Amino acid sequence: QASTMVWNTSTCKVTLMSIFLVSSVLIICLNQEVFEIVITRRGEKNLDFREDPRFHVDCPAIIGGDEERWAEASILTKTVEFRKRWRLNESECVRMTRDCDAFKRDRRYVTVPLSEEEAAFPIAYSVVAHHRVDMLERLLRAIYAPQNVYCLHVDQKSPPPYQEAVRALAACFPNVFMASRQERVVYTSWLRVQADLNCMRDLVAAPQPWKYFINLCGLDFPIKTNLEMVRALRALNGENSMESMHTPGGKVGRWQIRHEIVNDGLRSTGEKKSPPPIPTPMFSGNAYIVVTRAFVEHVLSDPTARALMEWEKDTFSPDEHLWATLQRLPGVPGSTPPHDKYDVEDMMAIARLVRWSYMEGDTLQGAAYPPCRGTHMRAICINSAKDLAWVLKQRHLFVNKLDSDVDELAVHCLERYLRRKALRQVFSPSG
Repeated sequence: QASTMVWNTSTCKVTLMSIFLVSSVLIICLNQEVFEIVITRRGEKNLDFREDPRFHVDCPAIIGGDEERWAEASILTKTVEFRKRWRLNESECVRMTRDCDAFKRDRRYVTVPLSEEEAAFPIAYSVVAHHRVDMLERLLRAIYAPQNVYCLHVDQKSPPPYQEAVRALAACFPNVFMASRQERVVYTSWLRVQADLNCMRDLVAAPQPWKYFINLCGLDFPIKTNLEMVRALRALNGENSMESMHTPGGKVGRWQIRHEIVNDGLRSTGEKKSPPPIPTPMFSGNAYIVVTRAFVEHVLSDPTARALMEWEKDTFSPDEHLWATLQRLPGVPGSTPPHDKYDVEDMMAIARLVRWSYMEGDTLQGAAYPPCRGTHMRAICINSAKDLAWVLKQRHLFVNKLDSDVDELAVHCLERYLRRKALRQVFSPSG
């Protein structure tokens, strides 16, 4: 059981806290710019992930491209014993979160800011998910920091046990909550955007003074530590980062023709829509954005932005043109001008690394990126452990997709790589 004792002085708060059953000392001096956190080396060890010795693999070698170590690990993952390993499911999530302190300790959540720099720069997240509580929990654990704030949106169509498990998970953290309004999400419809908007509204009302907003789905995973994300966001200097391109001819039909939801699917009515109520052209991008708090507040309140969103509600895949268009509207915080010189492709934005099957190949022969070593879903690469060496060299904050059902090694090694890197940044900052 964690215990806390606090002494207050005019300039300094000294907190003696037992973290993960190991006494650690945190000294937080709040005198002007003085802020220091000291965690013992035993605390470092207890923030690292546990590993079942039966399933040990050499992650540094695998990430480094060692084919022999990868082959050994791949054989291990095909054994009956490995396939029967413990995995978090809905009932286990509900059971384990009945004791939140034990859950956070056993699952190795980082429950204190790891640096002053991170504490001073909270991030807001919207996570839209509909299944796989195991991947959702691993994503939350990978990005969790107590200064950040997290809104979880669960599809209304999700089975009741999944919804109960996510509610139980969120209830263990003061800065994690379920969206106040859940949508019955339909793929490529407006409701996917509405899910993020619901979280945006809730996050603006939350007490945390967050600086930037990032939206995620359940099969996203970070490829940067929280400290690296903070530094990347600060480097944006108040600008947003997302794909925003002049719309190619083949995509204009997505917003020129009215669409409607029928039996949980989207279909074209063939009816031509009126022009969009904006002074600029429509732009194309994707669903993933990194935007300032001011952008979010503007989108929720500005008459022009609200008129555009209302117009978008019967388009096809509006998440792939709404954000990209808002990013080019005059007066939108963090936006860029509509001239094509300011077009940004997804590989140059930091929001998300996504590899499309039709753009893979030999990069020396002009392909956008090397072949996916995993598999594909809707033409998007589900990355394998053999992809991690390339993935970790990219500028992006997150990768889509990662799936432990496709390649557990990829998730296992990436989450350990990030945790150990985060701890090195605290305990060996010059190392």
